[in-house]
Amino acid sequence: MYGAILGDIIGEPYEFDRGNKSKNIPLFSSRPTYTDDSVMTVAVAEALMNSRGKKPEEIRRALVDSMREWGAAYPDAGYGGMFRWWLTAENPEPYGSFGNGSAMRVSPAGWLFDSLSETRAIARLSAEVTHNHPEGIKGAESVAAAIWLARHGSTKDEIRQYITREFGYDLSRTCDEIRPTYRHVESCQKTVPEAITAFLEGNSFEDVIRTAVSLGGDCDTLTCIAGSIAEAFYGIPAALKEKCVSILPEDMRSVLVCFDHMRGQA
Repeated sequence: MYGAILGDIIGEPYEFDRGNKSKNIPLFSSRPTYTDDSVMTVAVAEALMNSRGKKPEEIRRALVDSMREWGAAYPDAGYGGMFRWWLTAENPEPYGSFGNGSAMRVSPAGWLFDSLSETRAIARLSAEVTHNHPEGIKGAESVAAAIWLARHGSTKDEIRQYITREFGYDLSRTCDEIRPTYRHVESCQKTVPEAITAFLEGNSFEDVIRTAVSLGGDCDTLTCIAGSIAEAFYGIPAALKEKCVSILPEDMRSVLVCFDHMRGQA
């Protein structure tokens, strides 16, 4: 989960194609900050911890309640229009989105469950409460599956093959092929394969982050997704984890502490 949040923080200054598509960047801006990607990742983590072992409908309710509570606590984090409406709707219902929000918030599901099948089922639930379009669901499932595979020792070739076979994403392109024409798009279809490709090409956690930033586009979310998988594969240097914690407010840090504790018992 730290990888997702670090990806969000590091990618944020370059969102909306504000970067120069280079890996040669400062890892942190002079005023580093998090966005809705981090807020909703924390919300999903809290919901999954509170509803672990419960029935699907109880998990859905926990997800809805947690996301709406965290959204109310951080109303200016940069939510998309439809999601902003959902956060305050009297009767919040899924709205058929295939936006990349389902994939950017799903990383906690990749860490908390013993089996790949359960991980995918929980990822699906986390998407369906808002992003119930098949592409929105696929985006969330694929990212959670990649995290699960990475933390259980799969090689990058094995992860590539699984994601291609199970989800049909084109992972044959290189980042050099993607980079020149890639622009800001907020769909799972145009974010998740690119983020996974950045992970596959990177040679360390930091290099994955830099590679993802270099692609441009919806950079905070793209780098959030890539970073979430990279953490599971490489781990995170202690200094970067400490920097992440120092940027977050106390309530978000508290969820991270609880999450680390529950992961230790998994």
